Amino acid sequence: MRAYWFFAFVLLALAGCMPASPGLRDVANRAVAPETLRVMPPMNQFGAPRPFAPARANAELAQDFLELSFMMESGRPIAQLSRFEGPVSITVTPGAPATVLPDLDRLIARLRQEARIDIRRIPYGETPANITIETLPRARMQRVVPHAACFVVPRVSSWSEFHRNRNSRIMDWTTLETREHVAVFIPNDVAPQEIRDCLHEEVAQALGPLNDLYRLADSVFNDDNFNAVLTGFDMLILRAYYDAELRSGMTRAEVAAALPAILARINPSAPPGAASAASATPRAWITAIETALGPGTREAARPAAAARAVEIARQSGLSDGRLAFSYFALGRLSLGDDPQQSINAFLAARDIYDTIAPGGIHAAHIDMQLAAFALSTGRFDEALRLTGAAMPAATLGENAALLSTLLMIRAEALDGLGRTSQAQQVRLDSLSWGRYGFGTNAELGARLTEIASLTP
Repeated sequence: MRAYWFFAFVLLALAGCMPASPGLRDVANRAVAPETLRVMPPMNQFGAPRPFAPARANAELAQDFLELSFMMESGRPIAQLSRFEGPVSITVTPGAPATVLPDLDRLIARLRQEARIDIRRIPYGETPANITIETLPRARMQRVVPHAACFVVPRVSSWSEFHRNRNSRIMDWTTLETREHVAVFIPNDVAPQEIRDCLHEEVAQALGPLNDLYRLADSVFNDDNFNAVLTGFDMLILRAYYDAELRSGMTRAEVAAALPAILARINPSAPPGAASAASATPRAWITAIETALGPGTREAARPAAAARAVEIARQSGLSDGRLAFSYFALGRLSLGDDPQQSINAFLAARDIYDTIAPGGIHAAHIDMQLAAFALSTGRFDEALRLTGAAMPAATLGENAALLSTLLMIRAEALDGLGRTSQAQQVRLDSLSWGRYGFGTNAELGARLTEIASLTP
């Protein structure tokens, strides 16, 4: 299940930057000129994916595999491995947005090539598919599952089946031995990027692991949602999941015994090393993060919850992505009231991410925030440096919304330096990526105006 709060939170990230310096409180917002959006450039598309292989020992990867595969997100244990046996078919119900089929076909090609899964898309209604993707309005979905951006359920093939059986044990993943029919539900009234991100995470969970782990910095199986598309780690896990040495119904002990040979064969370039004991994520930390970032929390209570997450992570000895994410949340939530605390928190987060995921998507998000702050204080050259540093990771991570936002900040910085014609070209590039990342002209116009208002 992909958490809804992160979409809402990250894609509205710059709202908190507005009062970052005292003078900005008295500056009237500068609206985007209507002609900027009058003739929209074509939507940009990402090129061939370039995933990185995970840079850790196979013994650690085996530990990750077991924790992902034999535990639900709620903490409930799963007694046996379940997967599809034989070729996997996938279909999309009629009426899906135009970007769904191309993005799904691109995902299927990656699953076939990188994870070596025998999967293909079939026309809807031709034969019952193993995986059925149905799109519907977000509000309709969230009346039933309030905090989910999208989700996947077993043993049904339609929303009507899900609705009829949603309170029964039919859809209990822990009771499965072999997967036969699974339904993926995705909103049809959000940006193309949100739809694509849901496709990646939910199809991956329909096929394989059902758990999410906050300690995994290089995976979509992580509720921090920094990674938008399946990573090299994710594809390796799925490849192992469908290895011929495994089968549905195997226990954790049986899978653990088979994994060393499987990983040695499919990931021979892994560095040597033994698995270190993975620290469990404290439930109190998860509660603090969900309070800080989730829906239903009063705005005034969010910074304190983020600070509590930082403290819990420190006290629990978490020096990995969980502490970094705590600092990231604190940085975001303290922008309006305490800019210096915000910057310090972002820098603390980046120090950790630079160690565990150097030059990655996490640092790109932080650099975007720092670039927005630099723009708001008139440090245009610094805004250009930070956005330039972040753009390669945003491109590699296929995050069009982030890339568009970085380009918008660059355009404002170039305008501030008097480089008007260059600024206009960069702004047009931001719109091309923004059509995919944000969707509608209204959303794009709002984001352009929001960033334009940062400039003193």
